[in-house]
Amino acid sequence: MFLQDFPTPSPKALYNEIMKEERVLPLPAGRESGQVSVEKALKGEVVYLYAFDVANEIITPRVQAILSEKPFPFEIRMDRTLPKDMPLYKPLAIEPRLLSARLQGSPVRFLIRLYDVGVVTVMMRAAFAADALADLMPFHNPKLETGEALDTVASKLCAEVCESVKDSIVGGTESPAPPEAYTVFCLTEAGGARDVNNWLGEQRRNVAGLLTETPASQLSEAQVGEVLRIQRSFEISDLTVIDWDAALVVDLTGYVDDVLYALELANLQLEEFRVMDRRLDKYLDGAYEDLERRPLPLFGRASKTLQHLRRFRVDVAKLADEVTHITKFFGDWYLARVYLDARDRFYLDQWRASVDQRLAQLDKLYSVVHAEVNERRMLWLEVIIVIFFALDLLILLWAKR
Repeated sequence: MFLQDFPTPSPKALYNEIMKEERVLPLPAGRESGQVSVEKALKGEVVYLYAFDVANEIITPRVQAILSEKPFPFEIRMDRTLPKDMPLYKPLAIEPRLLSARLQGSPVRFLIRLYDVGVVTVMMRAAFAADALADLMPFHNPKLETGEALDTVASKLCAEVCESVKDSIVGGTESPAPPEAYTVFCLTEAGGARDVNNWLGEQRRNVAGLLTETPASQLSEAQVGEVLRIQRSFEISDLTVIDWDAALVVDLTGYVDDVLYALELANLQLEEFRVMDRRLDKYLDGAYEDLERRPLPLFGRASKTLQHLRRFRVDVAKLADEVTHITKFFGDWYLARVYLDARDRFYLDQWRASVDQRLAQLDKLYSVVHAEVNERRMLWLEVIIVIFFALDLLILLWAKR
């Protein structure tokens, strides 16, 4: 039998047969009609970092479950050379279920971490693919498809976490301060670029526009330089640019969790120092008003005031030291540099100096109150001694008569 005796299959039937035999997935819609889909130049994910001050302390060894899930010590992958004896702080973490609603068409992943210093952090991540950096602008004001703001979702999730670990919370706050997310744009593909530092040189104005949420054409050259002032790179395949409200992390290998962890620690410290500064301001204002309104008695209320001042001073000093020490050891040289850059951008040293200044005022107030109470007690003691001496003289004179 000759080949022409066989029926000739149509091109579509032959295509379907090949698909069936080799288990090839169908082409995207529009490909058969001659429309070719274009690959997006930029791929990655947007990450939102939330830090909630919920207590003076969370006793993490007591925590057995978070939202009915068993927590695990969070660790990052160390790809670079580092000293073996450098411990890194490991908070408890869980990865809860995905949200049913999507963000810009992408599912939202969670990572929740608990820190001993009384902080709960919520990390939210959503993948993206875009043609240009300007297309990522809508991610600055994230809202789910349901219309709910991501800030609200994070606050609700934090409240659920606090309820599930309430037995391990010491000195919990009734209502944590409203959160402010730090946004990180993570790129794993940058338009085919192999050297991301050269890519940044070409896209510097667009990067500055994205991080400041401003059209790139409207930015002055001075502002572009300020946004790009703090950047860090270890290899030609990675890059980190840190601004006040957002950051850009590029890593063509696809692993960015280590840099995100360093940024989260800096963001956590910023939130804690802000909270401490507000508490100290509020407490000092109330203490000054209380002292000016009425004089301190010799006993009773004076002792309680001194005890309250002393306890508050010790608590704040202890918390400030603990918050600072969670980043005491960064064995990875690059991560240490990233953290120092974030500390510089967030003005953490200035916030810590402000807290130390308030603590110094608190020490001065404690010393003044303590000295005033002691002086008044000594005055009355001298008066009592004089009275007793006068009574003794009167008794002697009366006895001689």
